[in-house]
Amino acid sequence: MTPALEIRRLTGGYSTRKPVLHDISFEILPGEMVGLIGLNGAGKSTAIKHVLGLMLPHAGEVRVAGVKLEEDRDRFRASCAYVPEQPSLFPNLTVAEHLRWTEMAYGLDPAEAERKTRKLAETFRMSHAMGALPGTLSKGMRQKVMLMNALLVSPPLLIIDEPFLGLDPLATRALIGALEDARAAGTAILLSSHILPALERRADRLVVLHQGRIVALGTPGEVKAAAGYAAPTEATLDDAFEALVLAAEEGGRPVG
Repeated sequence: MTPALEIRRLTGGYSTRKPVLHDISFEILPGEMVGLIGLNGAGKSTAIKHVLGLMLPHAGEVRVAGVKLEEDRDRFRASCAYVPEQPSLFPNLTVAEHLRWTEMAYGLDPAEAERKTRKLAETFRMSHAMGALPGTLSKGMRQKVMLMNALLVSPPLLIIDEPFLGLDPLATRALIGALEDARAAGTAILLSSHILPALERRADRLVVLHQGRIVALGTPGEVKAAAGYAAPTEATLDDAFEALVLAAEEGGRPVG
């Protein structure tokens, strides 16, 4: 099975003289959800920029759906969809027009895209707002528009940065259900979030970054074991994350 995302020995960042990421490796298989966690400045955003092809590796490689950016730029970029933490929308396009624009940009079948658009609007309780401009929407509603556009594409790889921020409880439940549907259809999902309990319940595996290095990698139970907890029920993921960070800062970085 070809991984939806494959990162091999990636070193990268803004300057070759001061890399942000140091020799990181992990992969995500189709239908798998992987959580990317770390403190502010740990390298999560830099890793995502490399996955999106916005930054080039200093060393190592990134493959999306089996290809590197330099091998097939169009296929690489068409194989992933990204939802940033802060919604970014065109001010003069309505919600419906954003989805239509996504349909055309990705070359989706119009009839299927229309069907999915209606379903997403119902799922996220946005049917009443399809004719609205972004400036008239709350931040949470703008976030829903971003999520709807990404989910419309059904890409091999979906990347979401802090997906639960700004969403009300019903929208959060709708998002979880939509992500489960996407996984069932074969989409791989990379979630970057500080809300660890949600990842503990939902993620198949976790990547714990600290100062640009992976300090633990595996299932939530394996990450807890790497932090020194013998049984998964001994601690929460928050406890394990704190232990891993403290150990790394003291120079005794556990091996995940």
